[in-house]
Amino acid sequence: MTDEFIDDNERATRIAGYKRAIEAIVMVSHDPVPHELLAQLLEQPTALIEQWCDELAAGYAEAEHGFELTRVAGGVRYQTAADLTPYVERFLLHDQRARLSGAALETLAIVAYKQPISRAQVAAIRGVDPDGVLRTLQARGYIDEIARDEGPGQAILFGTTSTFLEKLGLESVDDLPAIAEFIPGPDVVEVLEHGLRVTPEIDVSTATDSATDTATDTGPDA
Repeated sequence: MTDEFIDDNERATRIAGYKRAIEAIVMVSHDPVPHELLAQLLEQPTALIEQWCDELAAGYAEAEHGFELTRVAGGVRYQTAADLTPYVERFLLHDQRARLSGAALETLAIVAYKQPISRAQVAAIRGVDPDGVLRTLQARGYIDEIARDEGPGQAILFGTTSTFLEKLGLESVDDLPAIAEFIPGPDVVEVLEHGLRVTPEIDVSTATDSATDTATDTGPDA
């Protein structure tokens, strides 16, 4: 039976069944599920899968659920609602997993914004040897070797991974906030420079008296 002979009620029932299947698949998946894979599993066009995912996401948002269906790293996954972050963070305080150090976060940001980038280029920006931190980030799955420099020595070039996108809730590196947002404006820089500039205050009368006393002590009668 083709779709043209299906009444509205039966069509709605079938669509509801497909949406339930999408929910089940995404729920059990550890990684974001690509729309193309969902289309293969449900034997439906990718365009319809994307439409149904958007409708599911809109329904969750309208019902104000504590979770949402989000496009991340080229697929869709469930994650907690953004406004519930404080409660989730409290829960995660009990998590004993090691957190990234400040140096690791700084290096990860450099790789994310400057990729593809070599070890030497990271060292030039940070001013320290990044080998240990790069190994840690690679072991965590946040960065990986993505190419080789065409210049002499063919240095390894690093870039971020899909795991990095997943952790940050991004669909691609193009969704990273503009780095200009983190650079202070001219007015802030001026205030900082003024605060760091030290101008000693000199008491002119005291300096004059001191110079006079010195001249008297070193006179012919000294």
